[in-house]
Amino acid sequence: MQRIALFLKRTLPSPFSIALILTGLTLVLALVFTNGDEKSSDVLNLLLFWEDGLWNSNLLVFAFQMMLMLVLGHMLALSQPVDHLLQLLTQRINNGAQAAALVTFVAIVVGLFNWGLALIVGAVFARKVGEFALKRNMPINYPLIGAAGYAGLMVWHGGISGSSLVKVAEEGHVGKMVSAEFSSLVPAAIQFDQTVFSTMNSVVSLCLIIILPSLMYWLTKRTKSTPIQIKQKTDFSVDDVSTNRFQLDTSPWFVRMFGVLLLVIVVYQLLDKGFLKFFTPNRINLVLLMLVFLMHNNAKSVLHALEDAIQGASGILVQFPLYFGIMGIASQSGLLKLVSEGFVALASADSLPIFTFISAGLVNVFVPSGGGQWIVQGPVILDAALQLESNLSKNIMALAYGDQLTNMLQPFWALPLLGITGLKAQEILPYTLILLIAGATIFVSALLIF
Repeated sequence: MQRIALFLKRTLPSPFSIALILTGLTLVLALVFTNGDEKSSDVLNLLLFWEDGLWNSNLLVFAFQMMLMLVLGHMLALSQPVDHLLQLLTQRINNGAQAAALVTFVAIVVGLFNWGLALIVGAVFARKVGEFALKRNMPINYPLIGAAGYAGLMVWHGGISGSSLVKVAEEGHVGKMVSAEFSSLVPAAIQFDQTVFSTMNSVVSLCLIIILPSLMYWLTKRTKSTPIQIKQKTDFSVDDVSTNRFQLDTSPWFVRMFGVLLLVIVVYQLLDKGFLKFFTPNRINLVLLMLVFLMHNNAKSVLHALEDAIQGASGILVQFPLYFGIMGIASQSGLLKLVSEGFVALASADSLPIFTFISAGLVNVFVPSGGGQWIVQGPVILDAALQLESNLSKNIMALAYGDQLTNMLQPFWALPLLGITGLKAQEILPYTLILLIAGATIFVSALLIF
């Protein structure tokens, strides 16, 4: 595992470079394989297709929704209540194996709620465990604890913040993602009862919550403890309570008043829409914004958290439009249709979810963004599923599983965790690859059984 981790570390270029490489590759493929259509094979027209994709207004809205989901989750993780809860959990740890299981459990449960929150909560919890072990002279395998903190990124796309799942629950989104010939065959929306809360995904989530912490517990018992080297920084909460209560920026009631107003809206929308129809990207962000306002002490604290959190979204700010450009070329040139026909030729209605899962895992290595991957790969999967009359929601879940699985070997989203814990990518990768094997077993089994 260490050799594989070192190979990946040395050979994988940055995600931004990969996005540029994929853009160039898509241009070349469209130029070569769509030459039957003069308009499609013209270089200038392909560049214009790319430009159309770059600034597609619907896709730019999607990009903002996904980045806001990441930033708000990160901000929530930096609030004092979350910090105090992690401190309380840390105090209950007695040994390294228990620590690994608890960190994994927390990361997974939070990951099913929000990926941005899970990323930071898992990192901060792993760091706190390291500091606690150092203070108590308790032997632990710190890189394994760091990998445990990253486990939430292997479950997030099957949760309520999963990019593809929240988008297909939006009225009219699925129709916009498929070819015109299939637009009349798709439902207006695919609600959470068919994806997040489906029987298959509920069983998968339960297996992840039980098996992965148990696996990390078992691994800790069979690996050696490691020296812990952590730069001194113990307080990850950014709440700032000033003694001057008359300034709005430091007032404890000003921000929370708006949080209460948002709570009223959330409750009304839940009652009006119903639980399953409530979940759309905008409403999930509404809930996160409400929690940020309620759980931070003042406006100054919110702004400090924003300054920290916005850095985590910077990596995908430019990459999203590049993926949209790729989608513009692929869809308008006819390349997308060729790829979906290739899927149809290889797969059957029953085997398509497995093909989708494997291809999604491979694509995620090069497009480490669930939202970006859905834009690039989603139309291919939907078209193929419709042609083969394969279950749409199952194929969407297969894409979600494949996307989240290979986060365990793609270190892009681990960067915040590495910065917080002080660990290196090659230190945690051997253990995240073990998580990947366990996750793949669970996901494939579910796709074959259900």
